[in-house]
Amino acid sequence: MRRFLIAGNWKMHKTVSEAIELVRELKNLVKDVSDRDILICPPFTALYPVSKELEGSNITLGGQNMYFEEQGAFTGEISPLMLKSVGCSYVILGHSERRHIFGESDELINKKVLSSINHGLIPILCVGELLEERENGKTKEVVEEQIREGLKNVNKDAEFVIAYEPVWAIGTGKTATPELAEEVHLFIREVLSDMFGNEKASSVKILYGGSVKPENAAGLLKMENIDGALVGGASLKAESFAKIVKFDMEA
Repeated sequence: MRRFLIAGNWKMHKTVSEAIELVRELKNLVKDVSDRDILICPPFTALYPVSKELEGSNITLGGQNMYFEEQGAFTGEISPLMLKSVGCSYVILGHSERRHIFGESDELINKKVLSSINHGLIPILCVGELLEERENGKTKEVVEEQIREGLKNVNKDAEFVIAYEPVWAIGTGKTATPELAEEVHLFIREVLSDMFGNEKASSVKILYGGSVKPENAAGLLKMENIDGALVGGASLKAESFAKIVKFDMEA
């Protein structure tokens, strides 16, 4: 049985003081949640103080990106050792903004995935198609290539998470319908099954990301192959993120 994972990607938002304020409010709102996993990914500058605030709570910490080397002359980069040292358990890799704004290739993302696993971090590998690619019927082709290249040489015993984020739905207010999202999630599981076998594929969490809000979360998360959410804007307010975390499967 796959446990739900609700992850908040804060992107380039929140100063240290704002981050601490948000976490203190969020901790109180979700303190009674025990049947699903909660993750927040603040910007690098807030990771250490936020980790201190999270001690003893039911919320885990993740980074938004990392470089694949442990150390070196890589100005402006963050290593897996640095993320581990401030209490991170997860790291988001291959987010569409990294791919399309900063030009990250599948090859680079794969190096990051392998490095994160080797250093005891759980990678959340983001995959998804552009609007043009969807309109041209290339969704599955694009997603499959990103998965196969991103997970190349990954051991089937390694723990990783996939996040399907249709690029046309990120920050646009547009959301894939639950049925459309489920179709792609099922396809992703089929690709994973071909790569790693049915047992592994059935255990991997596949999250949906792309304008997830309290109003649409339950509909998406009731789908059989959607195991959680990677939440952007709605994770920047404790109340809205807590509502997504506490979605009611029976409603």
